[in-house]
Amino acid sequence: QVQLVESGGGLVQAGGSLRLSCAASGRTFSNYFMRWFRQAPGKEREFVARISWSDSSTTYADSVKGRFAISRDNAKNTVYLQMNSLKPEDTAVYYCNFLGGVGVGGVQYWGQGTQVTVSS
Repeated sequence: QVQLVESGGGLVQAGGSLRLSCAASGRTFSNYFMRWFRQAPGKEREFVARISWSDSSTTYADSVKGRFAISRDNAKNTVYLQMNSLKPEDTAVYYCNFLGGVGVGGVQYWGQGTQVTVSS
């Protein structure tokens, strides 16, 4: 099992920046994705960004392209989400997600979430 612990959320004014971190521990996989999702009150959970641990390729939701950047530190087994030019619409609980075993059924693990609040 993989444990994910997010950190870095908080309160920020519009236009500001935050960097979220997600530290993973537990059983390791050689081929997996780390993803960020977010969920605002009363809204569906929304995909934000994804990074492949095998080749570091990234994918972003259109709403955050050019503003957010996902990256990894393999030595620390940590994924980051650099959030720049934040907007009030970015306010949500941000969740780190592990997706492994693609092609053999797949497994997912979720962090507890970290609150990001952007004031106008």
